Amino acid sequence: MLKGGAVSEVDVMTHAASPGQARQAALRCEGLVKRYPGVEAVRGLDLEVFAGECFGLLGPNGAGKTTTVEILEGLTRADDGTVEVLGQRWGEGNDRVLRERFGVQLQQTILSGKLTVRETVRLFRSFYRRGLAVEETIAMVGLQEKAKARVANLSGGQVQRLSLACALVADPELLFLDEPTTGLDPQGRLKVWEVVEQFLERGGTVLLTTHYMEEAQRLCRRVAIMDHGRIIALDTPARLVASLGAEQVIEVRLAGEIAAEELRALPGVDGVTSRDGDLLLRVREVGATLRALLAELERRQVPLERLTTHEATLDDVFVHLTGRELRDG
Repeated sequence: MLKGGAVSEVDVMTHAASPGQARQAALRCEGLVKRYPGVEAVRGLDLEVFAGECFGLLGPNGAGKTTTVEILEGLTRADDGTVEVLGQRWGEGNDRVLRERFGVQLQQTILSGKLTVRETVRLFRSFYRRGLAVEETIAMVGLQEKAKARVANLSGGQVQRLSLACALVADPELLFLDEPTTGLDPQGRLKVWEVVEQFLERGGTVLLTTHYMEEAQRLCRRVAIMDHGRIIALDTPARLVASLGAEQVIEVRLAGEIAAEELRALPGVDGVTSRDGDLLLRVREVGATLRALLAELERRQVPLERLTTHEATLDDVFVHLTGRELRDG
């Protein structure tokens, strides 16, 4: 292997690379557009992923994440815009050479159930002129004990790790991971995270799409939040959460009416968002705000149906910008 805040109509925040980080781009697209009958899936998207970083694309189903990734992978042709992958462009006569420099793990990979784990990895290794040893790759994803097992007899998590091994066997410089831990149990998810972190430690670059906020916050140096084919926020996970101006979120559902403006006047409240009948209060001091909130509801005789609190997350950033959850369809 070769070694190597928010952007939106709502707000603008840019984030420079960390000190000492190479500014060389592993991926770059400008003005990317993709249309399907009746819908514009990607709408003038600009994106740059630096070599050696894990970059996350977050957003609900239908946001344009998978379409964007498929264009970058050379699987789908854009209607407009330019794409550059590892310093090269698709269609310039070197597509096969370029494909050998990156690996792809799809959200759902269909592998032959009759082949064993070893046979499957050997098959994918045969597609490349260079790469890793089969046994080494199997060990990287922790499937040594299953090397002789048929794919049909693997658990869902083991199949997901096998598909990751198929993406790694070419010893790529770049990994495209589309929802790599969807449907996995916590142990399986942790194992995939460890494999990705080891790949990054060896100098690789990762473009990751995910619905899991903890996954993005653990693995990604920067994340872009997509909605309706556009990037509406881009920065480090910590900076995006900090852009809310609050450390905690109080979520309430009331049986009566109270104006959001009146809730904003409570002590420690930095903002209020309405979503599906709930009110989300972004707060700095949850204890003081809770006391004031409960006192105000009692004074107004507004019944409380539900109340929860949590630390501010990337999901809250998305709700703040759009009024919807990242996991919404």
